[in-house]
Amino acid sequence: MRKSSIDQDILYEDNHLLILNKQPSDIVQGDKTGDEPLSEILKGYIKKKYNKPGDVFLGVVHRLDRPVSGAVVFARTTKALSRLNMLLRDGKMNKTYWAIVKNKPPEMEAHLTQYLTRNEEKNKSSVYDKPVNGSQKAELIYKVIGKSDLYYLLSIQLLTGRHHQIRAQLAAMGCPIKGDLKYGYPRSNPGGFIHLHARSIEFLHPVKKELLLVIANPPADKLWDFFSLHDNQQMIFT
Repeated sequence: MRKSSIDQDILYEDNHLLILNKQPSDIVQGDKTGDEPLSEILKGYIKKKYNKPGDVFLGVVHRLDRPVSGAVVFARTTKALSRLNMLLRDGKMNKTYWAIVKNKPPEMEAHLTQYLTRNEEKNKSSVYDKPVNGSQKAELIYKVIGKSDLYYLLSIQLLTGRHHQIRAQLAAMGCPIKGDLKYGYPRSNPGGFIHLHARSIEFLHPVKKELLLVIANPPADKLWDFFSLHDNQQMIFT
């Protein structure tokens, strides 16, 4: 159940696209749960706000896992969808994530290159150091940007977009994300969310051709609140 109305979570909106700060309970597109997805909720929002007759077009540009929060992009026209898909395919949509882990990463900053296979039945990805049958190359850059008494905050730049990539790669280096039972964290979070958040997204607007940078605040949570408060402050690492 959403804790706020959909319009309160809209980060950017114009005639061509819409960017939403997804809550952990949201699903981007319909799945076997039968819960109403954001794609349909937002169509209803657009139809009502602009008094649109007939069907409303809304294209899903990319997805976030259900327990993950943060910025997600939708296209309001077929032209915008085509161009945004091209940006995504060409690696010109820069996405930065925040993740909270309990174990200290082996390095304060690193570029991870590994290979992932996906188990459709278990909805889980496995990580390998070398290519195996059916694997896809997975790359990300992480940097430790914050520390509390018990946890580390990582900033992550995705260089590829694989299934459960951040969750799987961080777990493989011994740092499962807080609350992520699927990838080895020992305890779940209340409500089943995990401490992974799509913090920002940056790309060239598909029609206006202006650089667009959108930042999404994490959901209300004691640990997220701590790191958000200290985001722009100098932190000492040990």
